[in-house]
Amino acid sequence: MEIPYISKSRPDTGLYNAKLGIWLFLASEVMLFGALFSTYVLLRVGAAQGTWPHHLLNIWLGATNTIVLIISSVTVVLSWAALKMNKWGTYKFTQAITILCSLIFLGIKSYEYRDKFSHYYIKLKDGKEMTGHIEGSPLLWNKAKLESLKITEFKFHPEAAHSEAAAKVAEGAKAPEAPAHAEQAAHAEHAAEVIKVEDIQQLHCFGPWHNTYLAIYFTLTGLHALHVIGGALVIFMIWGPLAGMWKTDPERYTNRVEVSGLFWHFVDLVWIFLFPVLYLL
Repeated sequence: MEIPYISKSRPDTGLYNAKLGIWLFLASEVMLFGALFSTYVLLRVGAAQGTWPHHLLNIWLGATNTIVLIISSVTVVLSWAALKMNKWGTYKFTQAITILCSLIFLGIKSYEYRDKFSHYYIKLKDGKEMTGHIEGSPLLWNKAKLESLKITEFKFHPEAAHSEAAAKVAEGAKAPEAPAHAEQAAHAEHAAEVIKVEDIQQLHCFGPWHNTYLAIYFTLTGLHALHVIGGALVIFMIWGPLAGMWKTDPERYTNRVEVSGLFWHFVDLVWIFLFPVLYLL
C-alpha cells in the first residue's frame, strides 16, 4: 500500500507528511526549552542581590559559536535551494559546510566544558578560599580522589584576586584599582602555591554541582549540544549514505533536506537565545 503525501503536498494544508510532522515536533521542542528558560528566569529573579555569578564564561568563544551556527543556517538554506535548481554539486558543497560548522561548534563547546572541569574552587581549613587551576590540568578531582591516589600535595595556580574583583563588581561595589606595578602583581597572583591535601576542607571543579548558575548552564547547553549532534547526524545521513534517493525520488529527497533544515534552524534559534542569556547577562 502506498502512503499518500510523502512527496506531494496535501491540497488542503499545502504540507506533505514529513513537514507536518516536523512542525508538530518543533512545537513540543518549544515547550521543552520554554520550560527550561522559564526556570532560569525564575531562579535568576529569585536570587539574592549580588549573589548571581558573572564572568564565568568566555564571551568570545560563545560569540564564535554563534557566528558558526549562523553560517550553518545559511548553508542549509543554500543546500535546499541548490536541489530545487537541480544543482547537485552545489548542494553537496554547501551541506558539507553545514556539517563542518556543526563539528566546529561541538569542538568549541567541548573545549569550554573541559575548561570548567579543570577549573577549581578550593577552601582550606583555615578559611582561605581560592579559584584557579591545578598544575597539569587534571579533570574532576576532589579530596576523596586525591586521597585514593595517595597524593599528599600539589601545585595550584590561584586566580583569587580576579574572583574577588568580579564578586565586588557583581555586588555593585567599585572594582579595586590596579596597583602601580600591575604586571608584576598579575604574575605574583598566578604564581603556583603548594597545597597540602590534609589542609583542604573543600575541593571541587566548576561543574554543574558548583552553583545554580552552572547547573543551568550545563543543563541548557548540554541539551542543546545533544540537539546539534542529532541534527548533524541526520543531515550527514541524508548528505552521504542516503544520497541515492536523489536519483530515484528527487522530490522526496529534497523534502528530507528541507525538513532537516527546519530542525537545524530551530537549533540555531535556541542558541541565539542561549548566548545572550548565559554569556552576556
